[in-house]
Amino acid sequence: MSSKSDIFQSPPKGLTFDVFGTVVSACLLAAAKTSSSSHSASLTPEVRTRLSQLTDDDWISFAEEWRKSYYKFTRTFVPGQSEWRDIDTHHHLSLIELLKKWSLEGLYDEDEVRELSLIWHHLDPWEDSSAGIHALGKKFTTSTLSNGNQSLLKDLQDHGDLGFEVLQSSGDFRAYKPHPSVYRGAAEKMGLETGEVAMVAAHLGDLKAARECGMRTVYVERRMEEAWRPGSEEFEDAKKWVDVWVKEDEGGFLEVARRFGII
Repeated sequence: MSSKSDIFQSPPKGLTFDVFGTVVSACLLAAAKTSSSSHSASLTPEVRTRLSQLTDDDWISFAEEWRKSYYKFTRTFVPGQSEWRDIDTHHHLSLIELLKKWSLEGLYDEDEVRELSLIWHHLDPWEDSSAGIHALGKKFTTSTLSNGNQSLLKDLQDHGDLGFEVLQSSGDFRAYKPHPSVYRGAAEKMGLETGEVAMVAAHLGDLKAARECGMRTVYVERRMEEAWRPGSEEFEDAKKWVDVWVKEDEGGFLEVARRFGII
């Protein structure tokens, strides 16, 4: 486990970035709601009635359930035991199940369901992401370290002009974060020791797992992303071991670059 040290006096050589929620905003509400509204004319009376009953709060819940299914899937996956499934496949199958649960079968045909499941490929970056990653790339080797599959990461890179030098997916190691093999494998693939890499994320659970593998930690707060409740024991304890903590209103990755003296 990495012990907290002065990361600015002895900086890492590489940075690995969580992507969903950290680099891109994982807001799925607008896409799901907008897509559904364009189908109402061709729906069965039952589905049209069900659709008319859904409020904005319902669509928020629908989008949150879809995203939570991703977290459950990645955290219960056991390398070498669980059947391998990439994230695009999970998003597709979980969307089918969610539409059934919400009595919305028939809202989309098969091709439309598959297309909607790929909206994760087009999530928008946070305002500071592109400029911040490009700036950090002047000093560090920058890499994704996401549970998203390679094609998804390539699309996000192109869509957001993210500027990562390396695209690494948990799938490269046939595992999912927070399994230790992902963090160790990423560092090795970069030709570095884990202590020479800092994990950048908006989720303290991700950073804790990375730290337990010897990585340094950079926490960038993002709106409504943290699962650990402020004031809880684990959240307050994290303040003692996180190497760099950037608050939500401090400028994200650009602030990280400023603290390392890049800009």
